[in-house]
Amino acid sequence: MKSLVTGGAGFIGRHVVKNLLEQGHSVVVLDDFSGGFYENLREFRHLTIIDGSICDVKLVNDLFEKNKFDYVYHLAAYAAEGLSHFIRNFNYTNNVIGSINLINASIKNNVKCFVFISSVAVYGTGVCPMKEEMFPKPEDPYGIAKFTIEQDLETAYRIFGLSYVVFRLHNVYGEYQNIGDKYRNVIGIFMNQILNNEDVTIYGDGTQIRSFSYIDDVVPYIANSVNVKECYHQVFNVGSDNYCTVNELVKIIGENFARVRKIRYVPERLEVKVVYASHEKIKKAMGIVNETTLQNGICKMSEFVKLHGPRKTKNFHSIEITKKLPQNWINE
Repeated sequence: MKSLVTGGAGFIGRHVVKNLLEQGHSVVVLDDFSGGFYENLREFRHLTIIDGSICDVKLVNDLFEKNKFDYVYHLAAYAAEGLSHFIRNFNYTNNVIGSINLINASIKNNVKCFVFISSVAVYGTGVCPMKEEMFPKPEDPYGIAKFTIEQDLETAYRIFGLSYVVFRLHNVYGEYQNIGDKYRNVIGIFMNQILNNEDVTIYGDGTQIRSFSYIDDVVPYIANSVNVKECYHQVFNVGSDNYCTVNELVKIIGENFARVRKIRYVPERLEVKVVYASHEKIKKAMGIVNETTLQNGICKMSEFVKLHGPRKTKNFHSIEITKKLPQNWINE
């Protein structure tokens, strides 16, 4: 079994690579290292790493022709929902056009199954819990891009026979997450602020409701999905059933670090207020019975973060629209 993992040096990608290697796959990682790190893959041997972009058509086509992949796990994306309003061209180029390059190459080279990592952002303000049979109505360019690729995969299967599995993730956290990204991954942002002895910043009043999914409750099912034929041509929500407010989340994180300097509330941003999903479909398809509690998951991630320390925050330098850009996203 030979598999391509795009975005394999990133947080979730790194864990997918680990699971695939444990299953005996031969793995090639394609990553441009805009959000991933070589250090995430350092422990793995017999791994091919290609430094490049999914937007590079020639590179993608050459890679597929040379390797004849059985499976593609497509995780490469710039997954910042809120920021996507202000980087529309960048968002669609990377998250749509780059994905289409991979789908085209998969069709041409007879890939057996294309596993696509989507997001509950496709639902928009749908009634919670969000269920797969609901018709998506995304409210940000990131969600629009994800839903576009979901629809394209359905068409690619109908016309060309490219099998696929789609997973809609939400707020995944755990070891190896990039806590230095100030535009996404709220748990990592809070932990990094605490380690840097900074105020913890919350958009709005902190009553937003989210469910947070520990990495080990998500990735094994993604990696194994190509072996479960009942998963083919299906869309699955995957993640935690438990949800809480952002204020409650800060309290749990603070308990693991024994300190929170100060909570600073900043003006709310454009985002869906309540987000949590149903996971009955994937539980039935893949026999999922256990789930890591938020307290236990945060404890595990906290220990990892304490061991590795804070990470320097990098600014995104390709902002296309500054109108209504949140104040703390304005580059100094």
